Amino acid sequence: MASISDALVRQLLEGRYTSRRLQLRIRTAPSTWSRCGTGLMEHAFIYVATSSRSRKARNLQSNPRASLMIDARDPAPSCGINIAGAAQILTGDSSQQWNARIHRKYLSESALTDSRVGPVFASWDDFTIQITPTSVIAWDMRQADRQVFGSAFESNPTYLLPLER
Repeated sequence: MASISDALVRQLLEGRYTSRRLQLRIRTAPSTWSRCGTGLMEHAFIYVATSSRSRKARNLQSNPRASLMIDARDPAPSCGINIAGAAQILTGDSSQQWNARIHRKYLSESALTDSRVGPVFASWDDFTIQITPTSVIAWDMRQADRQVFGSAFESNPTYLLPLER
């Protein structure tokens, strides 16, 4: 079991990861986050911007548990984290403030001030999901390669086929 303060966990939460590397799972149905990635981590919470019209938001209203998975596959082999915990929906001014911070993490200042982009993200994302982690699992296939495979994948990068984009 990992901790929210582990280096790999912090690296993946503080980085910019998007749809192919992140899923927010609520109940048993995966819901892929495809616009702004993981959101932000601050203190003991993780914040994810979303729409009140999204399936994520509707599911959370009936079951306030979520898990967030970040799977970073470039460069191969992969590393990742899965964080599970209690989730709360933030609305109103609090949500607007968090979502603005999240958007600043993923969008350039030019995009945010462009009338065709910034206001659209602001209107789409009117909820914020606040996750309080209770379980953190991390994996680093680079370490597994060294310990189990004698660095076979590191010394032979063609062993892993490239991912489709």
